[in-house]
Amino acid sequence: MLRDMLAKLENADDVTLYPSGLAAITGAILALTSAGDEVLAVDTIYGPTRRFFEGMLRRFGVTTRYFAPEATADDIAGLLTEKTRLIFLESPGSLTFEIQDVPAIAAMARKAGVLTIIDNSYAAGVLFKPLDHGVDVSVQALTKYVCGHSDAFMGMAAAKGPSVTLLKAAYREVGWMVSPDDAYTAIRGLRTLCTRMAQHAASAQTVATWMQVQPQVRTVLCPALPDDPNHRIWARDFSGINGLVGFEFHPEYADQVEAFLNSLKVFGLGYSWGGFESLAINANPQLKQRVCRDGIETGPLIRLHTGLENVDDLISDLAQAFDGLVVNAESPRTDLQHANAV
Repeated sequence: MLRDMLAKLENADDVTLYPSGLAAITGAILALTSAGDEVLAVDTIYGPTRRFFEGMLRRFGVTTRYFAPEATADDIAGLLTEKTRLIFLESPGSLTFEIQDVPAIAAMARKAGVLTIIDNSYAAGVLFKPLDHGVDVSVQALTKYVCGHSDAFMGMAAAKGPSVTLLKAAYREVGWMVSPDDAYTAIRGLRTLCTRMAQHAASAQTVATWMQVQPQVRTVLCPALPDDPNHRIWARDFSGINGLVGFEFHPEYADQVEAFLNSLKVFGLGYSWGGFESLAINANPQLKQRVCRDGIETGPLIRLHTGLENVDDLISDLAQAFDGLVVNAESPRTDLQHANAV
């Protein structure tokens, strides 16, 4: 039942289920690559995905090269070699929310005989339909919005065409399984998914707009904002946003990241967004992994997940945390390596 529901959600021919979102990513990549192949991956991928590329996949003889999130389809086409088997996308990008021109990249890849996978956890199969835009495999961490209650781990890979056979074969060979009880929790979450997503989006838009006028904030990262550099493609391809918002402090607050996070009362500290609760993290330590760009350099970057709490309570919580900050009278700091991940 769950596989059928997810296939309808993603407009897929078939869906395979995995015991976590990361397992879905790694399982799909293993299904579609062989020793000697090359993967091209956007530089803004989820950190554990990069760890898999640089660890096990490299040991198994598959190499990975990274391209900038702003790269066009023509730019990526210029990177293709005889060994290129797969292009791995994530749009919006993890932590910094860059939007890629997925339809154009997928069309280029298909013409070149290269497969495409996208991490579609942000859109949860609701806000964007990658398979309708030519992508071969759409992967989700169902742990996040589909399950929705922070009480289950699960992932899925939805596919059309020949990729279905490859995914099924690898799924059986490796032995990925999910339990009936966990499948039930995902079915339960699907029944309220669209209602929850609408509330997450409304709160995120309100928080992002409020954040734009706060004196401590240099930049707000949210593709739904009209002045966001990614807004045009987002508005063309997506039907909305989810609960994620990023904001960059002015550099004079660089040494107060931990104090800010620790002063939050409604927002918890945690990475795994998509549940009912609001969360915050310091994103800077993860940005150092990137190879194509340095990410946010002028001030600390905080990622928020706006949950299902009352949005006025969320804004009040952020406001009291901002009020507790003190401007550093010394020269602005640019070395952010002292900031520890929470």
